[in-house]
Amino acid sequence: MNANQHTPDSKKNTGTLYLVPAPLDFGCDETMGLDASMPRATTEIAAGISQWICENAKSTRAYLKRIGESTPLCLPIQAMQLQELPREVHKKGDHGGDFDARYLLAPALAGQRMGLISEAGMPAVADPGSSVVRAAHDLGIPVVPLVGPVSLLLALAASGLNGQSFAFVGYVPAAPAERAQKIRELESLALKTGQTQIFIETPYRNTALLQTLLQSLQHNTRLATASGLTLSRAQCHSDVVKNWKHKPWALDNSTPTVFAIGR
Repeated sequence: MNANQHTPDSKKNTGTLYLVPAPLDFGCDETMGLDASMPRATTEIAAGISQWICENAKSTRAYLKRIGESTPLCLPIQAMQLQELPREVHKKGDHGGDFDARYLLAPALAGQRMGLISEAGMPAVADPGSSVVRAAHDLGIPVVPLVGPVSLLLALAASGLNGQSFAFVGYVPAAPAERAQKIRELESLALKTGQTQIFIETPYRNTALLQTLLQSLQHNTRLATASGLTLSRAQCHSDVVKNWKHKPWALDNSTPTVFAIGR
């Protein structure tokens, strides 16, 4: 399909909200070609969208520039309309239903295609955007998720942990004592139920979190990490804690990492 060719949306006179994944190299000192992780069909659809709801306008423009290097954009980037989610959504999240995002979707109600995008991975998964998706459903706007990298599922697949029952619990506390307590609570749940517990941290706390995990978890609990997913230096490690302590595995404080624990 030609990305710039208009095709009717599934509801007459109503646009579609596309959930557009972004590469996982945001903030990293290494970037990969889009074709390494983004299907051509996804970038073609993205190239045909001029109305965007985004986490950050600057990073969205940079991503669109990368898309435009291989697929002609429907408009110059400067002519596109980019609406940023409010700052409070970034700080507090929008997964609880408190933020009303319907006003952001006026272009879709007027029949235009819209894209929802975060800085990396799938919007509304471990990133803001779920309020926009809820609002689209409430307004009768079709929602179409596009194919692309989702770090949580890539990490789970590479962990060797239970992929039939798992939970993503977001960020663990930054304060050392609270962090250790939370880790022990997650471990207890994982060992009792068999449910894999997945969590993330801002990269500059990677080594501190790993140290707390190795100090707090039981010897036979399995710990998995996945760093730099989709990049050439990607590393995935998984073993019980007692073996982790004798292996030369380390994390840096600049590479996005997903953590998981379980049986």
